[in-house]
Amino acid sequence: MNASPLAGRTVVVTRPLAQTGALAAAIEAAGGTPLIFPLLEIGPADDPQALHEAAARLDQYSWAVFISPNAVDYALPALLARAPWPATLRPAAVGQGTVRALAAHGIAGCLAPTERFDSEALLALPELAGERVAGHRVAIFRGDGGRELLADTLRQRGATVDCITCYRRSPPSAGSRPLLAAWRAGCLDALAVSSSEGLRHLLALLDEEGRNYLQGTPLFVPHARIAETARELGLRNIILSDAADTGIMAALVAYNWPA
Repeated sequence: MNASPLAGRTVVVTRPLAQTGALAAAIEAAGGTPLIFPLLEIGPADDPQALHEAAARLDQYSWAVFISPNAVDYALPALLARAPWPATLRPAAVGQGTVRALAAHGIAGCLAPTERFDSEALLALPELAGERVAGHRVAIFRGDGGRELLADTLRQRGATVDCITCYRRSPPSAGSRPLLAAWRAGCLDALAVSSSEGLRHLLALLDEEGRNYLQGTPLFVPHARIAETARELGLRNIILSDAADTGIMAALVAYNWPA
């Protein structure tokens, strides 16, 4: 087996800046070159009042659901500054990266899917079945916007749900120049995109030249929903990988790169 399966390949890493490290390091370890180009910029919520109110009543919740590592990073310091984590409050997360972020803050025993990492997979776990959550109060810590499926379904199952916006997402402030320069130089081989929202930002950033380059560049995505968004946006060179950074890396390594 080639010890450097990505030798000579440049892969654009588009996660928010604080989450690029693991995938970039894995690409480098496989001999490739990561080009860091976040498609989402993350910052604190414009209004922290909802987060402060949730912190004041944290012991009233049965479940605290964290949508992403960003939710952990922006919510937990405020929550734990007021009081220790309540012994009766069960944490839940959509993905394993969020589980690790919680563990880094000392929050263990997190409920999370182990295969597919999305709201549907979390809702399919027996601990969140209707008879288990009915009459209980759930806090969902998340960014601005996003899907309402998790909150709506838990409410349908009889839970009282509070959605707390603890961070905001915005389009990248940098222009597309780094991508265009790499494409023009013939040294941009693939993009790894882990967000439908980020993918829309990418298309909005690119002019006709950039979109033409993008059409000919393999796009690695770790979820079928992102692949569907890519098809809706007119893209065709889409490689659907398994979930998370490990899935993206496996697909990058297995890809039949042109000579």
